[in-house]
Amino acid sequence: MQHFKTLSAYLNYLELPPPEHPMLSIFIAIADDFLPCPKKSSPPITNDCYTISFKKNVQGKLNYGRTQYDFTNGALFFISPGQVLQWENSLVYEQKGFSISFHKDFIKGSELNQQIKNYGFFSYSVNEALHLSPKEEKQMETIVENIDIEYKNNQDQFSKEIIISQLATLLKYANRFYERQFLNRKELSIDLLDKLNFHLSAYLESGQLQENGIPSIEQIATELSVSQRYLSDTLKKETGKTTTEHLHLYLIDEAKNILLQPNKSISEVAYELGFEYPPYFSRLFKKKEGISPTAFRKKYNSN
Repeated sequence: MQHFKTLSAYLNYLELPPPEHPMLSIFIAIADDFLPCPKKSSPPITNDCYTISFKKNVQGKLNYGRTQYDFTNGALFFISPGQVLQWENSLVYEQKGFSISFHKDFIKGSELNQQIKNYGFFSYSVNEALHLSPKEEKQMETIVENIDIEYKNNQDQFSKEIIISQLATLLKYANRFYERQFLNRKELSIDLLDKLNFHLSAYLESGQLQENGIPSIEQIATELSVSQRYLSDTLKKETGKTTTEHLHLYLIDEAKNILLQPNKSISEVAYELGFEYPPYFSRLFKKKEGISPTAFRKKYNSN
């Protein structure tokens, strides 16, 4: 897989204009012009840059892999260093919006370098983009215009600090808007929870728990066609519990049913539910239920 260590090499590969700063690039098209279009397709690639893009398609739709995204109403999405990118057969289109790319070393030593690691949307998939309201769109455009002014001016000793400060503000607003989007997506959250429970039920009934063990959160997210971070954040916002917590609750609920069968030992119950080590199962059960599996069995079998 090809990896690009510099911003210039990455933009050159995309067939985009070279940056005016070796570690920072800004393309902005809010008024009458259009954003430059990158090459139409690419095998998997990685790079050492962050990218914040707001794309608003005027003509056509954009294809990433097998999924089609409509940017007519605008979508803001984020790419972090090392993230695998691939697209193919993109339509020729005219787009408005903006795209900011900066090398990870550009913010090294700044507060933003630590803050940016806490923004979950940098680990989300493209299809989990942030959709802005017209008011939110205007707020973001104003910040980007300020960054662009500083970017195009003769840069001095204050320029980098000012740009990084504006980037930090941009990301804080993005975080606020993501919170709003999560709150407004109750149906999707419930749908994800239903899909999670259905997947776990099918996994158990097929015997995969015993054969392959407890599925990882990465495996579950892949089956549900979302990223790990997005799945956990969405469930947390709606239910107050992460994916791992839902997985544990599901296993404990199943354990309760099996424990009521007196012919099975605690170890057999643990192995049936995919636990490699029965003591871990017993500790998790006690943590969630307040009593050990043995005590639970005695309590309910005596009733």
